[in-house]
Amino acid sequence: MKLVIAVVQDRDSQRLIDQLISKELRSTKLASTGGFLKAGNTTLLIGVEDSQVESALTVIRETCKVREQLLTPMVPAGSSAVESYVPYPIEVVVGGATVFVVDVEQFVRF
Repeated sequence: MKLVIAVVQDRDSQRLIDQLISKELRSTKLASTGGFLKAGNTTLLIGVEDSQVESALTVIRETCKVREQLLTPMVPAGSSAVESYVPYPIEVVVGGATVFVVDVEQFVRF
């Protein structure tokens, strides 16, 4: 048995959950926050049999697409140059998924 841990952008999470359900794959949804953009993410815990790992990865890959987004950087905290700081929007790549697949020693459902 494997545990697939998928960190996805909030925008993709419900569509991903719906697609997993359609493939009869169960998941647990956890709210999380990204460290780089400080934006909301969703972390899904997906328990699967070894033979279902590729199916889960395919669903994630097809559902969570990478896209570009404009972001206006914030003034660095504690900066003395606040008056001279002019934030210009920058284009960043968001979306997609970060996925970990780990072995599960034991699975119990009560």
